[in-house]
Amino acid sequence: MTTPAITGLGVAFPPSTGQAEIWDGYFGRHYAGARQGLARRIFENSGVRSRHAAVSPLIEDVADWSTERRMRRYQAEVMPLGKSAISRALADAGLEAGDLGLFAVCSCTGYATPGLDILLARDMGMSPSVQRLFVGHMGCYAALPGLGAVSDFVAARGRPGLLLCAELTSLHLQPSGSRTDIQQIVSHALFSDAAAAVVVTDDPSGYAVRETAAITDTSTADHMTWEITDQGFRMGLSPQVPSVLAAHVRGLVEQVLTRHGLRIGDVDGWAVHPGGPRILDVVQEQLGLPEAALAESRSVLAVHGNCSSPTVLLVLDELRRRPVPPRSMVMLAFGPGLTLYVTLLEGSTLRA
Repeated sequence: MTTPAITGLGVAFPPSTGQAEIWDGYFGRHYAGARQGLARRIFENSGVRSRHAAVSPLIEDVADWSTERRMRRYQAEVMPLGKSAISRALADAGLEAGDLGLFAVCSCTGYATPGLDILLARDMGMSPSVQRLFVGHMGCYAALPGLGAVSDFVAARGRPGLLLCAELTSLHLQPSGSRTDIQQIVSHALFSDAAAAVVVTDDPSGYAVRETAAITDTSTADHMTWEITDQGFRMGLSPQVPSVLAAHVRGLVEQVLTRHGLRIGDVDGWAVHPGGPRILDVVQEQLGLPEAALAESRSVLAVHGNCSSPTVLLVLDELRRRPVPPRSMVMLAFGPGLTLYVTLLEGSTLRA
């Protein structure tokens, strides 16, 4: 069996809007009346300065759209975004679409059949024999089990694989009945749209994927939910989520590192999913990390917002652009379950 390694990465975004602009131009009215002051404070303290929207509320208000209408728009908007991320990742890896043996897609913000895996494989010129995998409704942590599955394929088959994570959270703006719901306010203040793709091969010049591990605390399954309603997908986000992460994150990270003869202090790159400022604060505190260790995660939150599954890959993209790229990296992502995923990467020659 070969050692799988990340040898290409590409990202793509729809247009960006400033957080203050989107508050003044839309959400200030959306939350007019009851709890407007609370909503403003949540937006101002979200850690987000700008974010991306394929369907901007400054142009189109989707709050009262049916789920069917949102899903049709999802298909129209996500295809070009996915193509852009895939093209950049393949170019970064020096491969053609026809070289791929596996194409995996993660998305929890839209569904259609034929799905993105079929349509993008067709449009990008992948082989008719390419194997495909679609991962849905895993939410913000989906990139890491997706990366694990692609890495296992590469290790077993010796052929390249590509993972695409694409999310359009802007399509799930909730209607008037949720405007005083604190969980919806937090969701509307944080979430954003993006696509990110990674190519995995057996080329030793990339970041070797050493291990992917997970822990799920099913006793807190109701703390983070993503429910399909007649008016889009509705987020449930308990304020207890950081406390659950605090109880599990250090133990899981140390278990993975110990199996590879490493300690927390040996890791020089941390790609932590920026679910929000409190999430990052808890991870930093529990792992005893210096402020600089999560600089890229906080920067991604500020510039791009929480883009769900692509976000941890956006942080990885920032880390590899350091003047001296990290030699070892830990990727951390969290989501429904409550679930924590950890991936250990080693190597520093991935091209930026």
